[in-house]
Amino acid sequence: MKELASMSTEAFRGIKVVLTDIDDTLTTDGRLTSEAYSALEALKNAKIKVIPVTGRSAGWCDHIARMWPVDAIVGENGAFYFRYDNTTKIMNKRFSQDKTERVQDTKRLLALREKLETEIPGCRAASDQDYRIADLAIDVAEDVTPLPSKDIRSIVAHAEEAGATAKVSSIHVNCWFGNHSKLSSSVQALEECFGIDETNIQQQSLFVGDSPNDAQMFHYFDYSIGVANVLNTLEFLTDKPKYICKNSAGNGFVEVANRLLSAHKITNL
Repeated sequence: MKELASMSTEAFRGIKVVLTDIDDTLTTDGRLTSEAYSALEALKNAKIKVIPVTGRSAGWCDHIARMWPVDAIVGENGAFYFRYDNTTKIMNKRFSQDKTERVQDTKRLLALREKLETEIPGCRAASDQDYRIADLAIDVAEDVTPLPSKDIRSIVAHAEEAGATAKVSSIHVNCWFGNHSKLSSSVQALEECFGIDETNIQQQSLFVGDSPNDAQMFHYFDYSIGVANVLNTLEFLTDKPKYICKNSAGNGFVEVANRLLSAHKITNL
């Protein structure tokens, strides 16, 4: 991993879209700071597109697409992307699976939840589970005492035995059925919403993240950036970011935004 300072001004100048994780990348200790929110707004005002790419629920994503200074959002680890049209007042939704598949998978996820909560002490679904469409989130560090690594591995193993994908974030283990991912839906959103195809994607977009469920994004994007707390998750990280910030969490995101705004000759935050 290289220091973010080594990423060239020329590279930043070509960036048109920022994709970013939310938890412990935009947020700090579970809260969205005024500095991080101001960074989002500054990028928006500079006409740089911002797309959060998160494991968070559809309920959260509906709110974020409407209320935050963002251009679209990929949620539930790629189960969908939402894009709100402020002119027509329409929420455009693009799902990775059709309704029949989602209904069937909901039943399978419920069975998996019951098994996990029965067999692993302290295991419970995340507080936002009721607002999810295609994902089971097991809380491992948000509203519970952090679960030990062996229990996190056991959750992943149980999910994979059931035929689900399981990815570890800084706060949850997210489980789902289907072939979608943060990456697949991000690439789809970039092309369908903003006309950025795979020929131009590497020169025109960057990704900022912090945890193991960002590994595929770190691997794919030439300009993948980890906020400094990504170093805390190396045990679970299969692919590392190409660059790393000096600062952690929301302050790391502000660091990225300042470099980007400076390269576009816009006053820093």
